[in-house]
Amino acid sequence: MQRIEVITGEQKRRRHTPEDKARFIALAMQPGYAVSLVARQYGIKPSLLFKWKRLMIDGGKSAITAGDEVVSVSGVKALEKKVKQPEQMLGRKTMEVVILRDALVIA
Repeated sequence: MQRIEVITGEQKRRRHTPEDKARFIALAMQPGYAVSLVARQYGIKPSLLFKWKRLMIDGGKSAITAGDEVVSVSGVKALEKKVKQPEQMLGRKTMEVVILRDALVIA
């Protein structure tokens, strides 16, 4: 028995809920199942299921909900460190300006 799905209307893509995506991924990760098999059963391209699986492993359910890449904690800390340095320099320069302005008023 072969399953045929007819998509009507203007929408060309199927939209899967985050719960569906998580279910497909969980099924693909079970022993005896492969991503290709699950993709074939549910009419999903294997590359898409591989992407969902990678996003799920990297960032969990929130990642597959948004469809975005998830940045690691170490990556966020490195970026925060980069931002902190210029902020400190700006703070020092601001203090210098205030001190010089006060010195000018006194002089």
